[in-house]
Amino acid sequence: MALNWEELEQWMEKQQLPKGFDMFKQSEWIESYVRGMMNKALPAASAALQTSNANVVETKRYVIVTYPIGEAVEVADVRLIAKEDRLKLSGLPGGGNELIRLPKLVLPRTCQAQYDGVVLKIKLRKRPASKRSHVATIQGL
Repeated sequence: MALNWEELEQWMEKQQLPKGFDMFKQSEWIESYVRGMMNKALPAASAALQTSNANVVETKRYVIVTYPIGEAVEVADVRLIAKEDRLKLSGLPGGGNELIRLPKLVLPRTCQAQYDGVVLKIKLRKRPASKRSHVATIQGL
């Protein structure tokens, strides 16, 4: 079953992709598209490619992140935002921000953070697998 070029362009339009070879001239678009697909397909692998000072550990029910922020930080100035796939730290020494991608989806409201004077320890409960199911109909020719 060989597709002709017009069918491919129509499919690309439905997927909201640029027409023809124009997309190969847009390196930013290709990079963001591939990065997005990799994040969806392999979140653990994409998280491993990120450069960060954070140490991320998984247990059966939790994702635990340790981040060394040092002694010379005012904890009240540090802001932690937890999302289901990432953490964002702002107000770090030097006015820096840090985005930490998580290897598994978590429940953001379960976020517990502790600072021991040198290291910030963040514990998040993993999101349980969905127990929803759907009976699909099979259509014949």
